[in-house]
Amino acid sequence: MITSPKLQALHVWKIFGDRRDAEVVAVQDLSLDVGDNEFVSLVGPSGCGKSTLLMMAAGLEPISAGDILIDGCQITGPGADRGMVFQSYTLFPWLSVEDNIRFSLKKSKLSRAEQDALVREHIELVGLTGFAHAYPNQLSGGMRQRVAIARALVYKPAMLLMDEPFGALDAQTRLQMQELLLTVWQAHRTTVLFVTHDVEEAILLSDRIYVMTARPGRVKAEVIVDLPRPRRLLETESDPRFAELRRHVLTLIREEAQRSNIVTGRNAA
Repeated sequence: MITSPKLQALHVWKIFGDRRDAEVVAVQDLSLDVGDNEFVSLVGPSGCGKSTLLMMAAGLEPISAGDILIDGCQITGPGADRGMVFQSYTLFPWLSVEDNIRFSLKKSKLSRAEQDALVREHIELVGLTGFAHAYPNQLSGGMRQRVAIARALVYKPAMLLMDEPFGALDAQTRLQMQELLLTVWQAHRTTVLFVTHDVEEAILLSDRIYVMTARPGRVKAEVIVDLPRPRRLLETESDPRFAELRRHVLTLIREEAQRSNIVTGRNAA
């Protein structure tokens, strides 16, 4: 455990269904924490509940039991203290880049001039200078996700929740977006909880990685990513320690995938 966590999950359960239907335990008695200004990733076998946990942290999915706290306060629903970036771009197609980003400031008490300055700053931050008046259908997938990241950051949330944000991108664009996120995070040190199925991505970006068990999802292991920062993709991936961490995390996930297959086979029998 870290000294002053920004986010804490305490003995969290998520059960889908009710007594009339077969209940599915997606997350079981899970506890973890994310420190202030820390980048933490969740990885694990498919269906392990990592996205479900993120949705509960976002306040978009009710918790069956346990608590999730941000700055010591219980999460009971969505809030401006958490920015969310999904795998799908979730942009308003009728709004321009700048208006999509400005939408997050709709309830802000900032003046129009202050909002405009923030929007310009974040357009530059994500490398979209010159595209302020473009619409989503005029942008590539990577550019749309840049807008989504800028929109989530512009109102300066206490932390960022990211659910496989680069999962729908081609390999080259994904690498570019990883480097962009590294640059943005290293400049602003926003607290991030990041869900991914890509082990290399988790190692490149994170301070720590939680490996989850097969369903029902629990914490199997906490892996500290002791690679120096600032990080650059090519230099970091060529570090022998990167390969060691990759092997370790993949072994943990493989163990859970194999255990899940054995249990499924027994149930089928």
